[in-house]
Amino acid sequence: GSLVAAVLAHSGRLDKEDLGTRIGRLSRRGEVCNMINKKYNEFLPSMQSAEDLVSKVDGLSSNIDLLKAGIENEVQQDLNVAVAEFTELKQQLEQDTLVLSILKKLQEFDTAIKEYNTALLEKKYVTAAQQLEKARNRLKMLESRKGFELKILKALGTELTVQTQNMLYHLGEEWQKLAVWKLPPSKESSSLESAMHSELHLRTVPSKEEEIAGPPVASVLQAFAVLGELHTKLKIFGQLLLKYILKPLISYPSLQPFTEEQSDVFILRFKSEEPNLDHSSPMEVFYKIQLVFEVLHKYLLNVPLVQPTEDKKECRVTLAELLGDMIWEELSDCLIQNCLVNSIPTNSSKLEQYIEVIKSTEEFEKALKNMHFLKGDTTDLLEYARNVNSHFANKKCQDVIVAARNLMTSEIHNTVKITPDSCGALPRLPGPATGDHLKMEKTSKLLHNDMVNLENETKLSQYTFSLPTCRISSSVEKLMELAYQTLLEATASTDQCCIQLFYSVRNIFQLFYDVVPTYHKENLQKLPQLAAIHHNNCMYIAHHLLTLGHQFRYRLTNILCDGAATFVDLVPGFRRLGMECFLAQMRVQKGEILERLSSARNFSNMDDEENYCAANKAIRQVLHQLKRLGKVWQDVLPVNVYCKAMGTLLNTALSEIITRIAALEDISAEDADRLYSLCRTMVEEGPQVFIPLPEDDKNKKYQEEVPVYVQKWMTFKELMIILQANLQEIVDQWADGKGPLAAEFSAAEVKSLIRALFQNTERRAAALAKIK
Repeated sequence: GSLVAAVLAHSGRLDKEDLGTRIGRLSRRGEVCNMINKKYNEFLPSMQSAEDLVSKVDGLSSNIDLLKAGIENEVQQDLNVAVAEFTELKQQLEQDTLVLSILKKLQEFDTAIKEYNTALLEKKYVTAAQQLEKARNRLKMLESRKGFELKILKALGTELTVQTQNMLYHLGEEWQKLAVWKLPPSKESSSLESAMHSELHLRTVPSKEEEIAGPPVASVLQAFAVLGELHTKLKIFGQLLLKYILKPLISYPSLQPFTEEQSDVFILRFKSEEPNLDHSSPMEVFYKIQLVFEVLHKYLLNVPLVQPTEDKKECRVTLAELLGDMIWEELSDCLIQNCLVNSIPTNSSKLEQYIEVIKSTEEFEKALKNMHFLKGDTTDLLEYARNVNSHFANKKCQDVIVAARNLMTSEIHNTVKITPDSCGALPRLPGPATGDHLKMEKTSKLLHNDMVNLENETKLSQYTFSLPTCRISSSVEKLMELAYQTLLEATASTDQCCIQLFYSVRNIFQLFYDVVPTYHKENLQKLPQLAAIHHNNCMYIAHHLLTLGHQFRYRLTNILCDGAATFVDLVPGFRRLGMECFLAQMRVQKGEILERLSSARNFSNMDDEENYCAANKAIRQVLHQLKRLGKVWQDVLPVNVYCKAMGTLLNTALSEIITRIAALEDISAEDADRLYSLCRTMVEEGPQVFIPLPEDDKNKKYQEEVPVYVQKWMTFKELMIILQANLQEIVDQWADGKGPLAAEFSAAEVKSLIRALFQNTERRAAALAKIK
């Protein structure tokens, strides 16, 4: 009953009343009771076992509690005491070990200093330097012990510094005996005289004491290396070597190295000889430099040294290698700039001879590598020498541009005469395919003999496309010669060089376009003759640019043959440049003409003597100006340009006079006579300004063709007729709008002149009525 109650209570489904009720119900059922009894009998042994186990666990827990209390009260206290003692002993051991280590380092430092002193007295410099370094290492270890500072360390550091300086002093004394410099008193070392007084003495035979101690050079330099001072000493030596020996040998062709060997010293000095050229050839310079290094290698540089590296491994190098690393870059630059640059040919025909320079450069570098002065991968000089084509092109282009600019900045007024027959000094170019041309000639002869010639007999003149006779600046003629010669040079050069030279020629003309108008700006504005010459210069250049590219088209590199070799695009710019300059000068001259005519008092009241004198003076000044221009431009401008220019200026003067006279409202008979006199002066002397040629008899035809060049010439003549004609003659000249007067004046202008010249009468009214 208790088991059933426990199970049902555990299920949480029944309260006490429900349990009683259920038990009552179950008791009435026999089967349920039997089942409960069976389950109870089975559960009872298990419960008994569990109770025994609980009793055993309780006993074991009691024993554990007793044991724990014993450990905490007795064992733990003994354990704490043991740990404290162990820690104290450990700290004492560490302190004793540190003290022992410090004492050991101090002992090693002291031993190193003693051995250093002994070695120094015996002149065993390498051993002494090594002991100093050993002492320095021990001192660094001592100073690195934090929390264990000793006052004695400061004293040890001072002692080490003193001994190091003492060692360096002795080594410096020895080094000065090995290599003695005797330099000129003057601080200036850039002159030939100072280089002549420079000497280097190298000791060759060591004393007996040094023979016992070992080679002095190796000992001293190895000691320097151990102390870390070798780089400083070599750098100073290298700079002296460059400044007083190597660079003077490169810069002064007359300077020759001269060696003298005595009993215990080898002397390197200089002597001067008369130079054959302004610059020494690379072969001569290489020979001099190689001689110096051979001497240094024999008596000084051939010393093996042990150099410590970053990974604390030691490598053996020679003194020559170290010195070479320090000075080779500066020396090679000097050799290139002052020797190889000057040896670059200025003509492509001499490029083949440059092979000797390349060969000597290769031998020079090989000799220096054999002496360990250069490393195996160092080829600065050789690379420069082998790249001669590029350097030749660069130098040639630079020389061309410099020469061109010098010509552009020279005087313009030094001129030469250009005629259609003159070809100047420009080179004659062979045809692109001479062999084919000969074949064509032979074929044409055969055809001529067998067939009828169908060619048109009318041919163009050989001067059709020639530049007309004029004067140009001699500098421009030389400039064009320079362009042709440079392009000829390009045809015989490598592809890259050819391209560079071609574009250098283009740069010449672009430079002319930019430089000349700016550099000569003031003179071109003030001096009419220079403006005319500049006009001709530009037209001359444009004339050659038309065909310059075509002449060389098939002789340049293939890259330029495909239409790139042209100068035609520059032609419009040059024509515009010449025209703008000349037109600006024409505007100046027109302004001066109008300004002079403005002092003529509008040609009014000519019966007043003062007014007439002013007008006559203005006319004379204009004619004088035109004649002076004629003399200045004579034989300079091409004839057609000259006549157009003079015709334009004379036309300006006539047009201004016509406008002023036509504007007059009242012209008396005396005024008309004097105006006619002034106009006659212009008509008689005006044609005399047309003198384009120095020979007077050849200018007659140009003076007779004045109406061709002066637009208002016939108008001016008709004005003169009006000034002297009566009304009927004027009407006849008008001829109902079909006469010569009508061709030059409008009806309104003629009526205005009639009203100014004649009084208001019926005859004038009748005449005016006919002018329409």
